[in-house]
Amino acid sequence: MGQRILIVDDAAFMRMMIKDILVKNGFEVVGEAQDGQEAVEKYKEHKPDLVTMDITMPEKDGITALKEIKQMNPDAIIIMCSAMGQQAMVIDAIQAGAKDFIVKPFQADRVIEAIQKALS
Repeated sequence: MGQRILIVDDAAFMRMMIKDILVKNGFEVVGEAQDGQEAVEKYKEHKPDLVTMDITMPEKDGITALKEIKQMNPDAIIIMCSAMGQQAMVIDAIQAGAKDFIVKPFQADRVIEAIQKALS
């Protein structure tokens, strides 16, 4: 595999959890960001194959960052990460161009399934 992935979440614990799942399944984590602003900068810097993006973050939320990345690269593949009860925001994210979404707490098989589907 070896697809390059950028992880965006304001919670270090969540980034660690998803990174662990990805690395164990042969993906390369090229960077981590803790808010939407940093996500946009790291996207420019690393040009990853895929981004996992938290929806609610300080500074700049995931949907705003998603829109900015999509403006830079319409082909960007972004999967949103949401907590339970954020359905309205997930719909906004999908309409803004997100490929899929995964719900916290992360289940490894669902994360991998969403990423493989998005990349295929």
